[in-house]
Amino acid sequence: MRREGARWRGKYCVLSAARRPAKTDEPATPQTRVGYIAGRSLGKAVKRNRARRLLREALRHLSASIAPGWDIVLIAQPTIVTESARMQQVQEDLLCLLSKAHLMTPTAPTAK
Repeated sequence: MRREGARWRGKYCVLSAARRPAKTDEPATPQTRVGYIAGRSLGKAVKRNRARRLLREALRHLSASIAPGWDIVLIAQPTIVTESARMQQVQEDLLCLLSKAHLMTPTAPTAK
């Protein structure tokens, strides 16, 4: 994915995205797959798990507006735990990154 995709850096996470390769046995509209990475540099397991939960929940609220057929990897940045980020802040950062990456559908609803 690193070779074909592109990266965008935000305050709380890094978004890597690549077009998902089409396969013959898949349905007509391929799903978007998402992976979450929280490295040991964030701290102990409690902090890493909180970072993943924040990213997962923020993306869940935006999932209806993401274009299908992409592989996305979200990498948590240390600021997500050092600044005790709130879900709304992470969601705004993620919305900005998705917009920069042109992964939002044209009629995408805004974050609530």
